[in-house]
Amino acid sequence: MVIALFRHGVTEENKRKAYLGWNDSPLWMKSKEMSTSKSYEIYFSSDLQRCISTAEILFPHNIPFLLKDLREMNFGQWEGKTYDDLKENQLYRQWLSNPVTNCPPEGEPFHEFTNRVKNGWDKIIQKVLSQRLQSCAVITHGGVIRYLLSTFAPEQKDFWEWQAKHDQGFELIFNREALRRGERCTLLQEVPLTAKELG
Repeated sequence: MVIALFRHGVTEENKRKAYLGWNDSPLWMKSKEMSTSKSYEIYFSSDLQRCISTAEILFPHNIPFLLKDLREMNFGQWEGKTYDDLKENQLYRQWLSNPVTNCPPEGEPFHEFTNRVKNGWDKIIQKVLSQRLQSCAVITHGGVIRYLLSTFAPEQKDFWEWQAKHDQGFELIFNREALRRGERCTLLQEVPLTAKELG
């Protein structure tokens, strides 16, 4: 049973290293050249446009199920701000030193974010198992992928130790019963994304 995780393409806000959670931003032109030879039986996506657009680019003949639970963390008042904008802010420095117990003003506490993502994961797994599917793809955000890898990858690593790049995905390969029981996958492999050839 294969569950693939793909991060949305690089956005204009990503280019300037701004915090981008529930706000949205158009994809950078180069992101529209991404492609993959992989295909899956069913697709799920965050309901934010940058993920929907990425799904259309990578899997153009498939319409994903949209889940609000798969959104990035809500950064509240820090949405659209950069490190340079915030580095003198005491609350921001506290959050950087311990993001699990600190929270952006009007943003989403870490435990609420992880509970929401887990809820989205459970919906995906329920659908996949009930339809007896062998594969699915999830188009989502960096924070969501980090949480899912920290929870389900075979190698136990902390949330912050995982990298979720824009130009690669991950395939988590599960035994069906282990997936049903919420256990870790047996194999994790990277899926490189390539730029479409021009001409």
